Amino acid sequence: MAGKKQGADATVYQLKISLLGAKPPIWRRVQVPSDTTLNKLHNIIQDSMGWFNYHLHSFFVDGQEYGPIDPYIDETDYEDESKVKLSGLNLAEKYKFRYVYDFGDDWYHEILVEKILPRQEDRHYPFCLKAVRACPPEDCGGIWGYEELLEILQDPQHPEREDRLEWLGGNFDPQEVSLKRINECLREC
Repeated sequence: MAGKKQGADATVYQLKISLLGAKPPIWRRVQVPSDTTLNKLHNIIQDSMGWFNYHLHSFFVDGQEYGPIDPYIDETDYEDESKVKLSGLNLAEKYKFRYVYDFGDDWYHEILVEKILPRQEDRHYPFCLKAVRACPPEDCGGIWGYEELLEILQDPQHPEREDRLEWLGGNFDPQEVSLKRINECLREC
């Protein structure tokens, strides 16, 4: 896993974040500073994918689980994500790790380190370079529930279609994603 070592403040990781099981694929390509903590990366994923941060999450890197620490729980099975920077994980190009969001719906994401780049002084980080397909709606039942939702929405005669549209708050286009809106959210992040 070990890769070329550069100054943490001078490098940027280009990550491809893919929602596992989604067909056709749903993914984002983001650039983040190497001094980004896993907690901050969680927020970047939430903003770039379109999740609303309603649920628990964790990262799996090299056999170790990282997540948020609850001060009201004495013991957890994972390390505190707020104390771990990407640069401290010694990531190399082509390395993959996992992120899971919502332990009920189990939205598994693969994070691929595509490139390790020098930081550009004129660019605001984090930055999303590319976004493919809309993120599934929160609480739709995981990848299988999402597939079922899409089938229902595509059938104008389906008896549940109107209820699902009402639940969604109107139309839902699985192809529609706004790179501009993602980057506005990331700028506020």
